[in-house]
Amino acid sequence: MSPISEATVAALIVLGALFVLLGSVGLARLPDFLTRLHGPTKATTVGVGAILLASAIFFSSGGSVAISLHELAILLFLFITAPITAHLLAKAALHRQTMRSDEADAATRADDGRQAPE
Repeated sequence: MSPISEATVAALIVLGALFVLLGSVGLARLPDFLTRLHGPTKATTVGVGAILLASAIFFSSGGSVAISLHELAILLFLFITAPITAHLLAKAALHRQTMRSDEADAATRADDGRQAPE
């Protein structure tokens, strides 16, 4: 393995580990669901993606010329599914908050003796 490949692999591992650490801290420290969703999303896409890319470079440069397709397939699947999953989770959370605020408005109107608009 050439020194340039080793430096690239090391830099990608450090970058990936940094993003995973920041995502974990964000998951633990941010106040509500929607802001907490942001941290792990970045950790999975950029952090795990950088580590998988480092793995692909490492196993591809070990004497054979072929590119390691296992890591690239996982990386492609991760880049496709992680943002879609986060988007669906955020939409579900927004829908639940909207339903809760509608129920709270109906309860307030019932306490005031007003009828709910249809």
